[in-house]
Amino acid sequence: MATTPLAAPAARTSWATRGLFIVALIFAVREAQPLLAPVLGAIVLTFVLAPLVRALRRLGLPEVLGAAIVVLALLGSTVPLAGSLAPSAAQWWDELPVTLSRLMAHLDRVRSSVPALAPPPSAGSAGASGATASTPVAPPVSLARRTANLLPPAAPPPPPQDPIKDRLTNEGLALGGKLLSSSLSFGVQMSATVILLYFLLASEHWMLSRCVQAIPRRRTRALLLGGVRAAQREIGRFLVSLGIINAAAGALTGLALWAIGLPNPTLWGVLAAALCFIPYIGPLIVMALLLLAGITTFDDSGRMFLPLAAFVFIHAVESNIFSPWIVGRRLALSPISVFLSVMFWGWLWGITGALIAVPVLIAVRNACVRSRRLRLMGRFLEGDRRELPSLPALLSPRADGLRRAIRVRSRD
Repeated sequence: MATTPLAAPAARTSWATRGLFIVALIFAVREAQPLLAPVLGAIVLTFVLAPLVRALRRLGLPEVLGAAIVVLALLGSTVPLAGSLAPSAAQWWDELPVTLSRLMAHLDRVRSSVPALAPPPSAGSAGASGATASTPVAPPVSLARRTANLLPPAAPPPPPQDPIKDRLTNEGLALGGKLLSSSLSFGVQMSATVILLYFLLASEHWMLSRCVQAIPRRRTRALLLGGVRAAQREIGRFLVSLGIINAAAGALTGLALWAIGLPNPTLWGVLAAALCFIPYIGPLIVMALLLLAGITTFDDSGRMFLPLAAFVFIHAVESNIFSPWIVGRRLALSPISVFLSVMFWGWLWGITGALIAVPVLIAVRNACVRSRRLRLMGRFLEGDRRELPSLPALLSPRADGLRRAIRVRSRD
């Protein structure tokens, strides 16, 4: 059947419309972050905690009571910890101006060794250099003579401008104001997440049953139910395993920083354990913060880098030995897909998006694997560890057989 001349332009228009719709949807999701972030966070936590509610239901407890017990247990394990860390965080916030002044002093010493970044000379140094110059200096005018001649008092010279220091100071003040302004919004979003989590846990079985019942085809029902249960298992195992590993790494980090002598080691340990839930980016943030803390706390150049070195060692052992052994055996994701997911959701929703990037990627991969049209994309997301054929082999006459073998693997 011959295609009409208008078929190709219509297809291009359809693809352009879909692309514009996707771009508009992404920016709409970005703007709706205060509304959608608690919803998505509650859904991810529901995947983790729903097996506990189902276990309590098998013991005879109704879902409403089981969900209340699980949510109260979650709050009972996190709220006291946050309350115990509040005094340390308040002390750190009170000492922030002194810390910033010490950091600026260290920055001036480092910049003085680099000619291109050297700070401008101060008024005292400028006067001293002018006194040693060959240009004759006028004798100072006495106070009595200045008064007799009605001369105004000499105004002190204005301090030299330092654009780098001014920029760092302004950025630090802006960051502090942003943290203070976002604290109330964060508290509201966390409250909404907890309330929505309770309702989702209490009605998880009812909602899933109604969704499956609304699908007419039996095979599609089985795919939906199997995909949801598989996503629940994989996301739950991933978060629980990663939580245990990060808790151990955070405890070791706190003990190491306590032995080094860094103030508030418990706060640093909890911060390291929380940020390590963000792949790649979280450990880098912890390294930068520990480097700044070491510089502003210790005067000895040898001890400045000890907090950073301790965390780098602990993270290297954890990421190269324990995480591949515990998490990698249960879940295989492509490192490229993980990095891109963290970058995309971090750009979309900030720290909240980076925290849920991997669970969302697991759910997307499960959906792609169970769809015939998206199965190839699912293989890319999970990162096949099996040996692949070489490029010359793909160009040989045996390429058709290799393609048939790859299709058989994808069906398996």
